[in-house]
Amino acid sequence: MELHPNDERVLAALAPRAGELIERAIAWVNVNSGSRHTDGLLGVLDALELAFSPLPAKIERVGTATSTSVASDGSITTDHYAPALKISCRPDAPVQLVLTGHYDTVFDASSPFQTLSVRDDGALNGPGIADMKGGISVMLGALEAFEAHPLKDNVGWTALLSPDEEIGSPGSAPLLAELGAKGHIGLTYEPSLPDGTLAGERKGSGNYHLIVNGKAAHAGRAFHEGANAIAAAAIIATRLHALNGQREGVTVNVSKIDGGSPLNVVADNAVVRFNVRVPDAQSASWVVDAIAEITSEPPFDGISLHLHGGMTRAPKPIDASQTALFNAVKSAGDLLGQSIRWQPSGGVCEGNNLHAAGLPNVDTLGVIGGDIHSDQEYAWPDSFLERARLSALILSKIASGEIDAKRLKQLRLETL
Repeated sequence: MELHPNDERVLAALAPRAGELIERAIAWVNVNSGSRHTDGLLGVLDALELAFSPLPAKIERVGTATSTSVASDGSITTDHYAPALKISCRPDAPVQLVLTGHYDTVFDASSPFQTLSVRDDGALNGPGIADMKGGISVMLGALEAFEAHPLKDNVGWTALLSPDEEIGSPGSAPLLAELGAKGHIGLTYEPSLPDGTLAGERKGSGNYHLIVNGKAAHAGRAFHEGANAIAAAAIIATRLHALNGQREGVTVNVSKIDGGSPLNVVADNAVVRFNVRVPDAQSASWVVDAIAEITSEPPFDGISLHLHGGMTRAPKPIDASQTALFNAVKSAGDLLGQSIRWQPSGGVCEGNNLHAAGLPNVDTLGVIGGDIHSDQEYAWPDSFLERARLSALILSKIASGEIDAKRLKQLRLETL
């Protein structure tokens, strides 16, 4: 792989826009868009729609699916989510790319972490600057530059910006699956690891909510007439926790038990909430079966159990398609003087969804930063242009055929 004049043309289009990459991300960061903050999400959506409008693409707001959730009292509610933003260009081109990102953050409307500041060392500190409003700006910068490539007509692309990634993509998962099935290569703009390393293989993840119903009774006069849901929940939580260490790489995290009653009342309801992480499909099957066994039998009389949830994101292993794609990205990085490395991650993201749908993808092409999901979240300003150059060159090499997108897709399909 070599740098050609066409590549240089694309890279040159980025050089004068380094400040713009940062400034627009800061503007987006200063609007709270926690996953449940509808007004804030719609405000950022307006800004994103305007920012992408100069591209020669169709821009549309796409409705997301509904899902159900379990309230603390065990009741079931229906959840609605903000729209996704879909930007598509040249849908009939022979090669189709899927670029994804999310405009929600983990910081709700009442969070004290609301705006961006600059640290003494120059790092940008703000809610979503790394995860991943900075990444969306990098994506947009790369697309803007790529449209100057003479071979751009070889490549069509669709960018999907979702409102719910930080809560597991319950509304946007069907959209990701549809795009993943149709595309050849996926590029996702989560932040890299703090040293610039990319995420390689990823574990799969599942979220569960177990409703435990018992029978209320007076704790003094009629204790024996009741069935304590909190006690049953505690027993089940202990059994779930005991799954840890039974299979390599599988973890079960019991995160919360809701419910209870006054001290003189036998509790009649509880909800056990837990997350599982698995390294591969076989482990996913094992833990699903183990959970089903534990939750199928109440621990004592008078208790009923109702399990909700399941595996939300499949594992993303390093298969032949992923290895070939990473090697191509490394070669592109070498041309730019960027040392590209990758390592396993226990975290999950939209890259898991895309891979499960049959799409080889790189999912940490966003800015370099760290301490995400905390009020210390930061990104390095220099990484905005650096990462935009990497993505723009990847797009260029796909257009020229030096990165063979169709071959990569075929490799992925062979492992499904």
